[in-house]
Amino acid sequence: MSEQRVVVVGASYAGLRAAEAARRAGFTGELVLVGAEAHQPYDRPTLTKHALEAAPEPDAIALPQPASLGELTWRLGARVTSSDLETRVVTLDDGTALSWDGLVVATGLRSKHLPIDWEPPRLAVRDLDDNARLRSALQHALTAGRRAVVVGAGFIGCEVAAVATALGLKVTVVAPEDVPLQHHLGTQLGAAMQRLHEERGVRFALGRVPVAVRGSVGAATVELSDGKALDADLVVEAVGCSPVVDWLQGNDLDLSDGVLADTHLRVLSGPSSAPRDGVVVCGDLARFPNTLLDDVPRRVEHWTMAADTGKRAGRTLGRHLNGEPPDDKPFEPVPTFWSEQYDVRLQSFGLPELGEAVDVLEGSLDAVRDGVVVGYHRAGVLVGVVMTGFEHRYRHYRAAIGQPV
Repeated sequence: MSEQRVVVVGASYAGLRAAEAARRAGFTGELVLVGAEAHQPYDRPTLTKHALEAAPEPDAIALPQPASLGELTWRLGARVTSSDLETRVVTLDDGTALSWDGLVVATGLRSKHLPIDWEPPRLAVRDLDDNARLRSALQHALTAGRRAVVVGAGFIGCEVAAVATALGLKVTVVAPEDVPLQHHLGTQLGAAMQRLHEERGVRFALGRVPVAVRGSVGAATVELSDGKALDADLVVEAVGCSPVVDWLQGNDLDLSDGVLADTHLRVLSGPSSAPRDGVVVCGDLARFPNTLLDDVPRRVEHWTMAADTGKRAGRTLGRHLNGEPPDDKPFEPVPTFWSEQYDVRLQSFGLPELGEAVDVLEGSLDAVRDGVVVGYHRAGVLVGVVMTGFEHRYRHYRAAIGQPV
């Protein structure tokens, strides 16, 4: 009998954790990690924080690879262009066909682009190459008019605005929402974060969207939906990401929003279908039910979920290849993320966007630097908490997610 092979498509944090978990579950065959980037897996959240100010050292952000992983086969700088789940083959952009006994889907997300005329090179922050281009553009803007426009007021947009402001640029943030971070934090905490940025000199053009970006790097004009225009030496596009699932088309999967999966992270064709044999998904792509909150399958783009789903998917696959059933332990991870903006660190637990009511549990929204804890409730259950400060209360609030108020 030939040696079994697991192919991990996506040399990412989630993909690496899935490979580790498959080994721990007893898989001893060949592990092949395929990554579109030339880099081995690294810590992605740093790219919009301190790494924008100075070039990150590759060793400093590289993810550790424990000896328990054993020998790995790396296919970096290679992109999977198609797959056939029936014949168990994935095809790379150089024409190589890789057969597999187990497949881990971990290709993550790519930056979205607005469907408008955009003449300068588009600058986003998703990977190391994006980071290098944006750092170069930031330095160029510092020697020119020092004017920056950030399109998008989510976490990436606000973090880029904070770094650019700290470097000395005059920043304007453009977004359709009423307040920054509204989708994630709600209007109350979003407004408090807006005040924090405005105190540092950031301007907001909210309730508006760009209709065109003209010119070039160092001499651009952002035309807005209200007829106004903003001159900029630097324009950053931070309008979200979309799942990388094109290579999975034609396999009768539910790819309407990422990849639908069951609680064991086995991929599904539909809500009532049987799992696809030997195929699991993890990371930003995984749309699965988390019974900690409810039974609705959702994608969650939080850093900790990459590790949690990677471990679950790898264990499921490793056990399957050993002829064992999936782990019957409930999979109820607490979504967790953090964001640094100036001297304020936001910490979030759960899914605040599910909240139907919002309460300040500790501190004050008028003093986010001093610390505030905001609770998000739904049907009498705490579904999310966002905090600044109060570090000694992190464990308390994390454990409270999913519990009655």
